[in-house]
Amino acid sequence: MVQFCSGSCSSLQMEVEDRAELCFPQLLNTSCRKLTTPWSEAVLLHIVLSSVSVLTVFLNLLVIISVSHFRQLHTPTNILLLSLAVSDFLVGLLLMPGQILRITTCWFLGDVMCSLYTYLSYLLTATSIGDMVLISIDRYVAICDPLHYPTRVTVRRVKLCACLCWLCSVLYNIIFIKDDLTEPGRHNSCYGQCVFASDYTAGAVDIVVTFIVPITAIIVLYMRVFVVAMSQARAMRSHITAVTLQCSVTVMTKKSELKAARTLGVLVLGFLMCFCPCYCVSLAGDTALSGSSASYLIYLFYFNSCLNPVIYALFYPWFRKSVKLIVTLKILQPGSCEANVQ
Repeated sequence: MVQFCSGSCSSLQMEVEDRAELCFPQLLNTSCRKLTTPWSEAVLLHIVLSSVSVLTVFLNLLVIISVSHFRQLHTPTNILLLSLAVSDFLVGLLLMPGQILRITTCWFLGDVMCSLYTYLSYLLTATSIGDMVLISIDRYVAICDPLHYPTRVTVRRVKLCACLCWLCSVLYNIIFIKDDLTEPGRHNSCYGQCVFASDYTAGAVDIVVTFIVPITAIIVLYMRVFVVAMSQARAMRSHITAVTLQCSVTVMTKKSELKAARTLGVLVLGFLMCFCPCYCVSLAGDTALSGSSASYLIYLFYFNSCLNPVIYALFYPWFRKSVKLIVTLKILQPGSCEANVQ
């Protein structure tokens, strides 16, 4: 006997297809829908983004080991680079995989993990910005006031400043997203989504504190640094033994300081190129940052964490030498911390 169920079977088939498109098929009315990216494109995107994440973790781990192990690298500037590398390492280890999940599929980790992920995202972002400001101040003092640099900028003071930077970031972001930490998922419209949205006042304060003020400080300090560095470079080429700076100090800065200023200038420029687009979206009014385009902008900012150690490899001979010692396991030898890597 042949039975016909054209109406009921078609509706059943449509329901099965609808469930297949949901992040949580068991929650038919409250689940988000999966992204409609073609399978081949999704796999390729996942491979590329995952590779960047692994590379970020590996390269920044090399920076952390280098500066921590070799005593010769325990300088104020390198301590700041170490703090930045720790932040970049955590970005590659924790934030990039989470952002890959948000870009390529549904959020399966729940509302509590979404709130923690959001907190870590803001924490590490604020810490990276603070490190960049400290690096700019370090270069400003080294170039504009080199006679007092060894006494004013010591390793102990820089370590204290780096710790304060992390502590302030922890406290500030707890206050900033306290509502999301106490009420996870309050901005999610369906299960399988992870978004963060702030009210107008909190968003405006955050943009001023974490974007306008730090970026202005970084740009002003580095404009001053490069003006002084260029004048000193011309003086050195002209075989002048002393140069009168606008700071009213007659001094000649070492070539190493000028080279460090240029290298860290490239570092800051790369940071601004990756950092500004994300906040420009916020300034334009997209406070939720839940769309796919906004997700890619966030990942672009995270990509800066992979770019930083690449800049070290290109411009810092000590990084290349220390990496060679690490890869060949020579750091396991007794007294390797005293090796000459400069």
